[in-house]
Amino acid sequence: MHRSLKGRSALALLFACALATGAAAQQAPDTAAPVPAAPCGGDLSAFLDGVKKDAIAAGASAEAADKALAGAEIDPKVLSRDRAQGVFRQTFLEFSQRTVSQARLDIGRQKMKQYADVFARAEQEFGVPAGVITAFWAMETDFGAVQGDFNTRNALVTLSHDCRRPELFRPQLIALIEMVQHGDLDPQTNTGAWAGEIGQVQMLPRDIVAYGMDGDGDGHVRLKQSGPDAILTAAKFIQHLGFERGQPWLQEVTVPDDLPWEKSGLGGTMTAGEWFSLGVKPRDGNTAFANLEGDLVLPQGRLGPAFIAYPNFKIYLEWNKSFIYTTSAAYFATRLSGAPTYQKGTPEQGLSNDQMKQLQTKLDSLGHDVGEIDGILGSGTRVAIQKEQLRLGMPADGWATPALLGAL
Repeated sequence: MHRSLKGRSALALLFACALATGAAAQQAPDTAAPVPAAPCGGDLSAFLDGVKKDAIAAGASAEAADKALAGAEIDPKVLSRDRAQGVFRQTFLEFSQRTVSQARLDIGRQKMKQYADVFARAEQEFGVPAGVITAFWAMETDFGAVQGDFNTRNALVTLSHDCRRPELFRPQLIALIEMVQHGDLDPQTNTGAWAGEIGQVQMLPRDIVAYGMDGDGDGHVRLKQSGPDAILTAAKFIQHLGFERGQPWLQEVTVPDDLPWEKSGLGGTMTAGEWFSLGVKPRDGNTAFANLEGDLVLPQGRLGPAFIAYPNFKIYLEWNKSFIYTTSAAYFATRLSGAPTYQKGTPEQGLSNDQMKQLQTKLDSLGHDVGEIDGILGSGTRVAIQKEQLRLGMPADGWATPALLGAL
């Protein structure tokens, strides 16, 4: 799911459900006109009347609103998914090895060849390489094979009517009405993810309205059916997220035994060249971007895979907030762009879910902000771990281990 509410194959579908909530929250752009607040819940007919009025005020026709909302229903399965969102506990090695498979790489390269002209246009107009787009295409829907089977209109009506997050989903429902008016979507038959994402790259209606591209020249933006539409729309959206033309996003490196590990992690203040001067070495030998900001990323600590994340990596975090998803997607894009398989290394043993919760509880008691005690090694927990590792005289690489738990 793209950014936000956003895997597929059996794994990908499972992962998509687990990440779905992230996408909506991250993805809605500010380009559309504000949608007036309206009560949630209550009588569905009255609620839909309010949606119709808001849609007309936003520029939609009454006919389009009636067509879009006719027969709309609350879908209990959507509410069930929303209430029972999964959490993501796989390690980087576990997840990336399952998602960045040889089969997916082969299909991705075939797609890049099949749509070579479209990808060339995407890079020329928006500066986004084919590998970056293709990796998201694979991660989101297995190149369109698994796009979700929830009626999109009903999903958005359900989540807008529900009083948990109406401010997030009501604007998406208004945008869907605009798509109906453009003839880009049939509200009765269009299906997608449970949280309203549509198409081969799983985008929400507001983003489709704002960044949609007609790649096949049929006069419509149909991300569900059209590969060219999906490719160009994704490229335009990624450019909007801040992707800089001609710059890298992720580069695998090897690391020496002794580094200021406490300076590793996202949000650092060093350049790639400063890391190189300390003995960090790019596996591909390319040091042309040494002057760019570069974060040393160690998904499983200093003994596991290591990467320099450049400023373009930030677009992955805008697409989806899960560190494991974003690092895997960025790595996937490097593989499609010619990079070799990463070196696995020999990471130290991690923690079980219960042990991670114990660690988070201890870190919280020490005054660190780790967010919810959920057993997930998120950014807040990684930062807290580094601080405690440094205090204890341990390599401050942000990786949670039994040794750290024992030391605390």
